[in-house]
Amino acid sequence: MPVTIRPATAADQPTIVRMVRQAQLNPMDVRWFHFVVAEDGGSVVGIGQVKQHGDGSRELASMAVVADRQGQGIGTSIIQTLLAREPRVLHLTCRRELQGYYERFGFRRLERADYPPYFRRVIPIVNLMAPLMGTRIIVMRRDP
Repeated sequence: MPVTIRPATAADQPTIVRMVRQAQLNPMDVRWFHFVVAEDGGSVVGIGQVKQHGDGSRELASMAVVADRQGQGIGTSIIQTLLAREPRVLHLTCRRELQGYYERFGFRRLERADYPPYFRRVIPIVNLMAPLMGTRIIVMRRDP
């Protein structure tokens, strides 16, 4: 049976929270009704959402696939589903090393001067801590 991408339900909330924590993603605004989940044999094997920020910007976020299923196209399927549902400008934040992965979906790296207000406030703070994790966080944008 192939992996199915479907809208999350309230019953998926504990799994979504657990996967966000395990992937060490931003735990803010983790609400099931914004998510899609990848399901295989009754188990959730991947998640992703589009968040809307107070400044009106929208962010592809909370992308995670269980470790033993990574590299099987599940993340790609989740992203394609979310992009099809959101035919508007989307932003994302990611580790610098993932820039090439997201460029495949039409995202391009932004300079700080081009960040929407939400990202202008948040990213400098995040990047104060990012070197402790051996990385840097970048902002990308995809136009429809």
